[in-house]
This record gives sequence, C-alpha cells and structure tokens, in this order.
Amino acid sequence: MKNKIIIVLITSILSLCSFKKNNSEKVHKPNVINNTIQKKNLNTAINGKISNLEDVLRQIQKIKKFSPKLYNKNIKLYKSVNKWLKFNRDIKYLKLFGINLFKLKNINNYGNIKITSYYTPIIHAKKKPEKKFQYPIYAMPSFQKKYNRLPNRKNIYNGILKKKYILAYSNSLVDNFIMEIQGSGIVDYGFHKPLTLFKYSGENGWPYKSIGNFLIKNGDIKKEDMSMKSIIKWFSKHTSLEAKHLLEINNSFVFFKQVKNTLVCGSSSVPLIAKTSIATDKNVIKPGNIILAQIPILDEFGKFNNKYENRILISLDVGGSIKGQKIDIYQGIGKHAGIKAGFYNHYGYVWILK
Repeated sequence: MKNKIIIVLITSILSLCSFKKNNSEKVHKPNVINNTIQKKNLNTAINGKISNLEDVLRQIQKIKKFSPKLYNKNIKLYKSVNKWLKFNRDIKYLKLFGINLFKLKNINNYGNIKITSYYTPIIHAKKKPEKKFQYPIYAMPSFQKKYNRLPNRKNIYNGILKKKYILAYSNSLVDNFIMEIQGSGIVDYGFHKPLTLFKYSGENGWPYKSIGNFLIKNGDIKKEDMSMKSIIKWFSKHTSLEAKHLLEINNSFVFFKQVKNTLVCGSSSVPLIAKTSIATDKNVIKPGNIILAQIPILDEFGKFNNKYENRILISLDVGGSIKGQKIDIYQGIGKHAGIKAGFYNHYGYVWILK
C-alpha cells in the first residue's frame, strides 16, 4: 500500500496552498482592478524573440473555432498578433502592428508577478471495485436542504455518500486528491478502453486547508525545504493509512462529472495548449486577453539558473485560488506535465497586450 503513495503525480501537491479548480463559478466578482502602466520605452523594458510562436498561432485558431464569441470580442488584437508573429516574432516590432504593452504591477508595484503551473493528471480506474481499485471518485450529490453543506472529506472517505454517486474507483487516494487540486483528470480504464475526461462539478462547501502548510507547522518539513522531493519523501516514509489521515485535514472535497469529449478545455470552453494557455483572475486579466511574459527557465530538476524566456500566453481559464496579479500556466497532460507543474512557484514579469 505504501508504494502506491510514491507517485510522480504528487508533484502537484507542491501547489498545496493554491487550490486549483477549473470553474468560473468559484471566482468572486469585485470591481475591475486598474493595475497597469504603459511602458513608453519598450526596448528598455523587454526585448528578444518569442519562444512559442507556433503554439500561439494554434491557440488563436482554437479560440476562433471553439469560442467565436470570444474570438470576435478580441478580433482586432488577435489579427494584429497573428500578423506580427508571422512577420517577425521579435518584440521590438510589436508597435509596428499597433500593439501596446501595459506592464502588470504587483501589490508592491515592483512588477514581480507570481507564476505557478497546473496540469491534467492521468488517473487509472475501474468502473467497479477490484483488487487495488478501491478509492471512489464521486459525482456531485443531490444537496439536502436540511444541511448547510455536504459531508466533509473524512466522512466521505468513510463512505457516508450513497454508492450511486460513485463514478469510478481509482488505485490511489492520493491520485484522486491531485485530480481535485487540478480541477480535472483523464481517466484510463485500461484494456484499450477510450480515455474519459472527468471535469470539476462542485464542492462540499467546507473550507480548503493546505496540507503543505500543515506539514511545515507540524515540523515534518522545513519551510525552506518544501519541495517536490520533500513531499515524496514524506509519503515514502508513511503508510497509506497515515496518508489518508493527512488528506483528511483538508475538509474540502471536490466532485466530478464525466464528459464525452476528452479535449481539456478551460472555463472559456477552448481546448488548452500547453505552455500557452493560462488561468488568471478575470478581474485583472480578462478571458481572451493576450499577455507577454518573462518566465523563469527551470532545468530538469526544477532549478532556476537566472535565465528567462519570452512567451506569449492567452488567458482561457480561471481558478478558485487565482486572485489578483498572478498567472497559472497550463503544462499539459500526464506524468511529465505534472513534474513541470510541481516545479513552478516563481516570479516573472507580465505585460498585457492591447
């Protein structure tokens, strides 16, 4: 049982204090924040070429195909960006195409913007419980009016919900929790069966509590040592029952719905392209907005070597924890994407294109 806890997908728990959910309903709607200043001298602000030209062009085409309304709302900018990238992807030519940059400021006005990442995990599951596959993935239960909220995580783990709400049984409780954090997951039933996408459906109404913070406060992991390796090390030294007790500290629980289309889409209903789509606070960066970002380059071990790359990113998703001046970059599907997503917890610079 202990071995099943040690999985690479646990990397996403590195974002334990940022509970990611792909749902627009959970985002509050305060007044739009006026938080940009125009950079008149572009060359002193940022220079160089864009590293993801082809992906940006593909993402714009997907917006046009899957969300014509969003495309038409931003059609002037999209066409200008398209022309610029096809002409020369060097940033210094932006103004030739009528595109201006507005630098996003953080709360201290230093310009450093928090950058995190998320991904879509692959979960192995069965329709019915068998052998290792004993961990239910639940659909949203019918809400009973006599209760203010649904049962907490511990009670759900202990089987309080009716079996009719069980969508599938996975082979790892931790994998299920990771899927909750990421907001969706690809479910693989094995035996050459079609892959199925499970999307966020709702929550039980209990507050979210960070397991990472708990491990730090409990003295299990030092704050400065909190990393992918430290999380994996903790699980490797504890039983599945101990892992269950740790997860139960977080009362919040996420429910899912099974969808026929396996295309991973954000809240804008547009398929997401890895390293080009982002989740944002739509009161800061609106859906469909294009940004230019200087992103830290990390090596295969997640180490930052003081180098940055320039990428064009498009806001197509939201998240319950994505508030204010922060971007959450979509890394893709599966194990490798999960590793990369677990590494990112850095700062960079962001400009909104207008």
